[in-house]
Order: sequence, then structure tokens, then C-alpha cells
Amino acid sequence: MFESWCNMKEIGEKLAEARENMGISVLEVAEDLKVPVSQVESIELGNMDAFKDIFYLKYFIRDYAKYLGLNKEDLVDEFNEYLFDYTSKLSLDEIKKARKEEKKDKIEKKIRSPYTIPRKSGFYIPPVIIYVLIGLLILILFYLIITSI
Repeated sequence: MFESWCNMKEIGEKLAEARENMGISVLEVAEDLKVPVSQVESIELGNMDAFKDIFYLKYFIRDYAKYLGLNKEDLVDEFNEYLFDYTSKLSLDEIKKARKEEKKDKIEKKIRSPYTIPRKSGFYIPPVIIYVLIGLLILILFYLIITSI
């Protein structure tokens, strides 16, 4: 795990070194790439945990490298190797635990509305049919009242 972390840190150090050599501040990078300063700092420190989405992190590395004039393919390849090393060292129990937590989060975050709540009864009459039946009942009552007079 430490070796993979070092590899991610090396990617961040390459980006930071290139930025510093160009005389660009972290704030300038954040403004130009339209990202928070904290994300620029996190990537330069090799802190992958600051990013929730691994794909976003990958594209951020690519865009940051391109911005600095570095070979973006090389850095993305390094990141892919890091990611492969990192994920291949996860135990099956850790993966199962992460899946359970993900499912739990999805259930908690699910938006509930009258249109997405599953109906509990198998018998459902659309409101239009109910209105038509009520109208017919009123017409029949009206007809009976008029004919009885």
C-alpha cells in the first residue's frame, strides 16, 4: 500500500514541481482550471482520498498535466498503474464491505415522491375511471328523479 501511495505522491510532486518552475501559484491553477484550491493542493500532496470520484481525479490529472505542458498520457498511465496496484491489494472482504455501504447510501439518498413510491396493492383504479363512474351515477340519479316526477 505504501508503494502505491508513493507513486500517487510522485505524480503530485511532478505536477507541483512543473507548476513551481513555471512560476504559477496554486490559486492561479485553481482559477484557470475552475476547481477549488483544496483540490489542487490535494493532488500535489498525493491525497487521493480528497476525491470521491476516481474518474474525476484521473481527468483532473490529465487536465492539470496538459495545463502545465506535461505529457498528459504519461501521467495518466502512471495513475492507471497506481490505481491497478492499489485496487489489486484490496481484500475481498473490503470490497464486499464497500458494496454494502454503497447500497446503504443509495437507499438513504433515494428521492421519494408519489411517482417513485412503489404501490403496495395490486389493484389500482385510475382517477379518470372513478370520475366517469361518479358522473354516470349522478346522471342515473338525475334520470330517476326526473322520471319519478
